[in-house]
Amino acid sequence: MHHGGVKINNETGRILRFANLVMPIALTCYGLLISMGIADSSHYYGDPVFGVIMALWTLIAILGFVFPKPSHLTAVAGLVAVHVLAIFYILLVSGFGSPFVIGWIALLLASHIHYKRTGLMISAALLIATAVADMLLFNDSQAIMATDMFTTLGLLIVGLVIVSISQIQSVDSQELSRSHAHESLERDRILTLINNLADAILSTDQNGIVRIYNAASLNLLDTNTGLDGRKIDEILPLIDQDDNPVSLLDAMQQSRSVVVRDDVRMTIADEVIRLEVTFSPIRSSYNGTDKTDNQDGFIVILRDVTKSKSLEEERDEFISVVSHELRTPITIAEGTLSNVALMMDRPNIAKKVMHDSVAMAHEQVIFLAKMVNDLSTLSRAERGVADAEEEIDVRSMINDLYTEYSPQAAKKNLHFDLNLGTKLGSVMASRLYLHELLQNFITNSIKYTKEGGITVSAHHKDNVVTFEVKDTGIGISKADQAKVFKKFYRSEDYRTRETGGTGLGLYVATKLAKKLGTTINLTSRLNHGSTFSFSIKAKSDS
Repeated sequence: MHHGGVKINNETGRILRFANLVMPIALTCYGLLISMGIADSSHYYGDPVFGVIMALWTLIAILGFVFPKPSHLTAVAGLVAVHVLAIFYILLVSGFGSPFVIGWIALLLASHIHYKRTGLMISAALLIATAVADMLLFNDSQAIMATDMFTTLGLLIVGLVIVSISQIQSVDSQELSRSHAHESLERDRILTLINNLADAILSTDQNGIVRIYNAASLNLLDTNTGLDGRKIDEILPLIDQDDNPVSLLDAMQQSRSVVVRDDVRMTIADEVIRLEVTFSPIRSSYNGTDKTDNQDGFIVILRDVTKSKSLEEERDEFISVVSHELRTPITIAEGTLSNVALMMDRPNIAKKVMHDSVAMAHEQVIFLAKMVNDLSTLSRAERGVADAEEEIDVRSMINDLYTEYSPQAAKKNLHFDLNLGTKLGSVMASRLYLHELLQNFITNSIKYTKEGGITVSAHHKDNVVTFEVKDTGIGISKADQAKVFKKFYRSEDYRTRETGGTGLGLYVATKLAKKLGTTINLTSRLNHGSTFSFSIKAKSDS
């Protein structure tokens, strides 16, 4: 635990320990010069005293070097012992005229480092006391007294200055450490926030070298390899809508503010994805005089917009096709009814002509109603309306459908048959979706069958109920079978064109089948009819 006024790091502590180890060696060498009469020997009390002092000092220095982290009590004892030995060395060996007296500054600094102002004051008091003792012991020499006084004053002044400087530096160091810790904390918070964002975020330097990136970047690029130090154009080989390469680095270097581009693509793991790229320069300062931008790099945000773009394009296409499909029957119905209104004012117009015109308008209204019903069913399926499952008695539902559509079949002189197993049981499904799906197949079969009939089948086997609607109609060619489940698709077969249709029926059927957790199987042969089937897990009896 630190008890002093200035915190010291490991490196500073190591330097102090080495200084404490070297000092006894230097003092021993100087003491030998005194004993040989080469240096001033006026204070020298003899070799035994000198030997004891240096032996103890050397022992303390070695212990301090070997045990760099002493207890508080041991540290106090060691510092006191060094002060005492320094006093004896000055009084009994070298005197204040020794150049090594300046070493007391190190004692002042060490006392302040370890024991704050109290340690500094005690060390200074001991220095003054040593000077007074030296003057009392050698008061016969005014030169010695003057030397002692000015040496002591100089040591105190220099020591206090050094202590003050070290204290200021310590405060600055502590502030810097706190600032660095705060900066590190803020950086960690920002990195944590960035790493938890769903969008890929990268930061580059002025040359487009990636320096920071988040986890979403690796997910987007489908890689576990680090991106740090790699070029942005290498990581993101972008192309535009015309398949021309796009240099993101060039675009970033030309930017002066936030730029958003959603017209670029790139290939990742053999899959082409569409990206929305947002980039902006990072400016450290702005000089209002010469209008010069100082950039520290760029920030890049990437978002995979493949799905949203596809949905947007599908929506636009859907609206366009629906508008077109609705325009034709509305125009026919409106024109026909306008003609009927004019014919009603002319008594010479035959009633059959008016009747045929009204029938044509009614047919178009029925067509519109069918389209609206298909769109409504599609909307409910997309939004998950009526998703709730319920127990449905299979035989009862099919009988209800037979009762509902057998008149339409009879009107076209078609056979409408049922082929039901003995034990159909029940299924757990959305009643609306299952009813709409079977109804879709039945109405299509009646519409595209001119002779023969329609058979609705249901069989229970291996805990699965299989539904099947078979007709003897015009059939579907192999080329059309892969397309009939697309929205607004209608075969070019003239017999298909003879009957009205929205082109939505089977597209809606696929959506309903997906909601029911099943798939539609189609077998068909041109001029021999078609069979639509699907399976649903039966409700367990337990």
